[in-house]
Amino acid sequence: MKKTKKYYTHFLKTPLVELISEADKVRQNYIGEKIDLCSIVNAKSGLCSEDCKFCAQSGKHNCSAKIYPLINKDKILQAAKKAKRAGAARFGIVTSGNRLSKKELSCIADAISAIRQKINIISCASLGALAKEELVMLKRAGLSRYHHNIETSRNFYPKIVTTHTFKDRLLTIKIAKDTGLEVCSGGIIGMGEAWRDRIDMAYTLKALGVDSVPINFLIPVKGTPLGKAKLISYADAIRTICIFRIILKDKAIKIAAGREAILKGAQEQGFAAGANGMLVGGYLTIKGQGIEKDRKLIKKIKAIWAQPFLKRGGHKEEELGGKGNS
Repeated sequence: MKKTKKYYTHFLKTPLVELISEADKVRQNYIGEKIDLCSIVNAKSGLCSEDCKFCAQSGKHNCSAKIYPLINKDKILQAAKKAKRAGAARFGIVTSGNRLSKKELSCIADAISAIRQKINIISCASLGALAKEELVMLKRAGLSRYHHNIETSRNFYPKIVTTHTFKDRLLTIKIAKDTGLEVCSGGIIGMGEAWRDRIDMAYTLKALGVDSVPINFLIPVKGTPLGKAKLISYADAIRTICIFRIILKDKAIKIAAGREAILKGAQEQGFAAGANGMLVGGYLTIKGQGIEKDRKLIKKIKAIWAQPFLKRGGHKEEELGGKGNS
């Protein structure tokens, strides 16, 4: 525990410029210069039975998110082809709700099988708390990776979700790993959690041995309990990315929803701070910045990675905000 406290102090007291340099070296040593791109389709939207305070798709909140049943196989295939054209290596099928019917799972399995046969892109899915036999069926169809976010730390989780537990999330991840699937799991930063929660979440993901970690930044949605939350600062977002890279070392760390709103025109700095991947083509209920802008961003990232750290721009202490402040 003393060692953990030592790391808390290091992560929060180290000047941000120094922490960026440390995270960048870890990324270079463990990941190299490969940019991991993925894309998703919102295959079933709205009327979710869960009460996640951040989510516009919860049926318990008064939001204006689109509501529609599971789209058919042809539409899923069209979305997969679009993801491939955008340069994504992975395509994720995402549905609202914590459970799917056998009919819905069968349709998704058929779509995954068709993607494997017709489109050269890796299939992923985020379909709630599935049982082992359901994940086995999807794996046989061609599913490569299962996505199931833990969202935040164990201690903060009950303040965000009450209709299921943190333990439930961990169980689904364990089942997916036992099935032989890779696992993608991360969370949302900026929901009112403390720095300790962010650090604890990263350590939990490390202990779980997940393969990919998406970092989302909360965009408050009107009608949700977090609809009036204050946006996380640019400096805190960058520090968070650094922390996750230093702790998780060789895992893919992807900047997902909120990167445009928080990092704005300096999104490449998230990759100088340790990230090595991102979602392209938009998110579930929030539009992305468009594939052409993402292509330009990728060029900026490669240019930054090609430069010695001390010659890069955008790392002035006063601009980045110095030390952790929460």
